[in-house]
Amino acid sequence: MQIKIFDDKSSLSRVAAEQAATSLKSAIQAAGRVRLVAATGASQFEFLELLTATPGIDWPKVELFHLDEYIGLPVTHPASFRKYLFERLINKTGITKHHLLDPGDDAKAAAKRIGEELNAGPVDIAFVGIGENGHLAFNDPPADFETNEPFLVVNLDGACRQQQVGEGWFRDLSEVPTQALSMSVRQILKAKEIIAIVPDARKAQAVKLCFEGPISNMAPASILRSHENATIYLDKVSASLLSPEAVAK
Repeated sequence: MQIKIFDDKSSLSRVAAEQAATSLKSAIQAAGRVRLVAATGASQFEFLELLTATPGIDWPKVELFHLDEYIGLPVTHPASFRKYLFERLINKTGITKHHLLDPGDDAKAAAKRIGEELNAGPVDIAFVGIGENGHLAFNDPPADFETNEPFLVVNLDGACRQQQVGEGWFRDLSEVPTQALSMSVRQILKAKEIIAIVPDARKAQAVKLCFEGPISNMAPASILRSHENATIYLDKVSASLLSPEAVAK
């Protein structure tokens, strides 16, 4: 794992997008395709905008999965992650092969189906974020570090749900679903490369918890420290509580 700190969100997003574009192109050149897991959420806005504008990526050769989706939320809802991916990634690039999580009336069946498609081959690259409560995907603390299931039905904790209100996806807490489908922690770690985009001051406490404290399921994203090819992109404010020792690790 490597931590990179930038002056602001714009420079963070630019360099992260450059790394992501290079990795996508390299995987396509080597294997004729690339299997990608994409994160959603406010932290990814600028990164995805820059990445989708990067020339030379053969997007029809990208096979797309994503990390999580709310249970009980239609694709037309502004907070739907399927809607997010259509608007910010799929429709902009012409990706044709995608496996979007649609919990429908049977979330466990959807998890099984998409999990089988995901495990049909290795994942080359995963874009992730870190929640204000330290979550990775929707694996809130205490996260399940042991399950080998690719996707899980999870309960969303109060801090996670409040973050969604704070980011403007919902008007108040009562509107936020209490459950979601989430890629498991072990499944995320199977990606050959992980690029974590973590800007903004509101993430500073979670960053400190995950990258200074012990690796723990109470700080789920701390598990990224065990991955040999993970890059954590921070800006000055999200990194503001980190000690120099933590950055140097």
